Amino acid sequence: MRSKLLPALAGIALLAGCTTPVATTHTVAKVEPALNLHARNFGATAPDTVRTLIVVLHGDGGPESRSDHYRFAEAATQNIPNSAAVALLRPGYGDAAGNRSPGQAGLGFGDDYTQERIDAIAESLGILRRRFASARLILVGDSGGAAIAADIAGIRPDLVDAMVLVGCPCALPEWRKGMQKQRHGAAWATPVASLDPLKTAGGVMPGMRAAVLVGLDDKITPPALSRAYAEALALRGIATDLRIVPGRGHDLLNDPEVLAATTRLATALPTKG
Repeated sequence: MRSKLLPALAGIALLAGCTTPVATTHTVAKVEPALNLHARNFGATAPDTVRTLIVVLHGDGGPESRSDHYRFAEAATQNIPNSAAVALLRPGYGDAAGNRSPGQAGLGFGDDYTQERIDAIAESLGILRRRFASARLILVGDSGGAAIAADIAGIRPDLVDAMVLVGCPCALPEWRKGMQKQRHGAAWATPVASLDPLKTAGGVMPGMRAAVLVGLDDKITPPALSRAYAEALALRGIATDLRIVPGRGHDLLNDPEVLAATTRLATALPTKG
């Protein structure tokens, strides 16, 4: 944490042609560090009034899709009492307004869920966790953002109280094999350093709560991937709400079912303090 030194100016008294020094006092003011990633904030502005903090991670698509996670973050604060939401831009990603987070994004072949990028997002979560000390933190991830959210829950469970995964490529090798068949690109068969959520699931703490949602007609991240991850959580005794949404494909984040699942988690989580 950075500290900003604010010295008080010392007065100078003149006595009988001499100067008498007056003691100088220094006040140290703690300064909350800025997030290391670009973020948009929604909802309550005073951290000590926030009881639920929703952090939203977008998917791997182009800049035009960044409005999806902004829209969801705003809707969540309008539906969940005493809440705030932070929509993060993942490392190296930009939005349609020209905002961008530092770092290097992946190439879009399932190569973007690496330890380095996960650590960068975890750093932001840690800052937000301290800033909103009285709030439960719900991490919402869409598509590739869901894979990252699941990995964070597995390797940094101290940062998250609940997670909502939407259209998650949560069984990473199986997902990449399926995408290779669909798109016939050699890059999908190239080994990557991304962390597989099914392998990090062993670190998810039993007290975590999870909602896993996927469209029945999702051809990008088929329901079997979400089902496999939800079953892995359930085997660990983690309360998991799996919902396969009829008539919906991969573009699911702003479906009412996702907002309802997030609201249910906010209601069910025990209060802090």
